[in-house]
Amino acid sequence: MSNKRIISCAITGSIHTPSLSPYFVWKPQDLAQQAIDAAEAGAASVHIHARNPENGAPSADLAVFREIIETIRAKSDVLICITTGGGVGMTVEQRAAVVPEFKPELSSMNCGSINFGIFPLAKALAAAQFEWEKPYVESSKNYIFANTFEAMEGMCRIMRENGTKPELEIYDVGHLYNVKYLMEKGLLEPPVFLQFVTGILGGIGGNIYELMNLHQTAERLLGRGQYNWSVLSAGRMEYPMCTTALFLGGHVRVGMEDNLYLSKGVLCKSNAELVEKMARIMGEFGYEPATPAEARELLKLRAK
Repeated sequence: MSNKRIISCAITGSIHTPSLSPYFVWKPQDLAQQAIDAAEAGAASVHIHARNPENGAPSADLAVFREIIETIRAKSDVLICITTGGGVGMTVEQRAAVVPEFKPELSSMNCGSINFGIFPLAKALAAAQFEWEKPYVESSKNYIFANTFEAMEGMCRIMRENGTKPELEIYDVGHLYNVKYLMEKGLLEPPVFLQFVTGILGGIGGNIYELMNLHQTAERLLGRGQYNWSVLSAGRMEYPMCTTALFLGGHVRVGMEDNLYLSKGVLCKSNAELVEKMARIMGEFGYEPATPAEARELLKLRAK
């Protein structure tokens, strides 16, 4: 499967708010349908966050997650990767509650603490639809996304107990050293799955030089055959970074969590549009989107 590449699609995330795009959805059934449509467009994996059905605010409500996940599972074989990002003040057990509850094949695990700044979005929210939106993004100017060693070790244990493979979110080079530590402690089993998260203010930049930096560090530090990797980039560098990853042997992530635009000045109307564009780019260079079954084989997921 040397020409196969996994397309992951991050459906909504917790960064963007409803007023940033008229096409942004947040109700559970809409989120589930976006995931199903993204899978039909070529995504082998979908990354799921929940939103308050009333106002679109990020939510950790298990009932909302359940509606999304059960709807997807009833209609699609796509891999489901559930977030454990959580919110301010949540314990590890609260952040990871989705894992024992739903036992997903994949779940995100953040591999280090960073400043996570989305406050520049506030300038686009002068006439926000909901009162929570502008204060929410502005508050990130004084926010540290905390992922301590104790928290990471706890996440690893919870995921192992429930047969879930961590999708390791790498926001900077030092996070790769954290992964190495967790592997040496026996808390992560190779091949691990790395998701290079680039272009977030407070983390590593979204440019080709930094992608090479992450790729070469992982190769030197972890060793060939010990990991699989994918890349995402927030904003306009989404497709340049993903296209470069193809040539380096990596997988890719697109979606409205990371980018609301299909091209310069053109808002995407759905997650499926972003996946379709990535699949077209793949085809131009002789690559093919992996199916969910092929993705399971590539990532060495445990049999359910």
